[in-house]
Amino acid sequence: MKAIKRNILIFASALALIGLDQLFKWLAIRFLSDVQTFPLIDGVFHLTYVENRGASFGIFQGNRLFLIVFTSVLLLALIVAVIKNWLKHPILWWAAALFLGGGIGNLIDRVFRHFVVDYLDFCLIHFAVFNFADCCVVIATALVMIYIIFFMEKKEKQPTESAVSEESGDE
Repeated sequence: MKAIKRNILIFASALALIGLDQLFKWLAIRFLSDVQTFPLIDGVFHLTYVENRGASFGIFQGNRLFLIVFTSVLLLALIVAVIKNWLKHPILWWAAALFLGGGIGNLIDRVFRHFVVDYLDFCLIHFAVFNFADCCVVIATALVMIYIIFFMEKKEKQPTESAVSEESGDE
């Protein structure tokens, strides 16, 4: 695939993910903020409105500026990597789209709402409440791990002179 077409695909996918994320968050604000929680499967999976002023699992509470700057720097680095065609594998292209979509989706919340809207609540396992953007970032991370484990070129270790002489019986 030509680099320009690939980059358009990556950025268009990211924009679509951002749009979905913002739509879901708008719906959560509109319909969940007054009810707080709505059980889809009672005791298992609820839609629960939470205003997260930190990062994952509520870490960095109250550090909005740090989170905005840190996220912005990471996203800009990723945009540069896409534009410079440093991502050579299709798995990394999709991971980039997911990272950009999720990262920018939560960044929009931090900048304009001063908190991130979370609403997906697996209460059966008492997991942290999260959102669609978080799902995108987690899937992107999984794709990068799959790439590293199964597709990244491994440099074969060159045998050292002592290892070669031991194998041949020379000393």
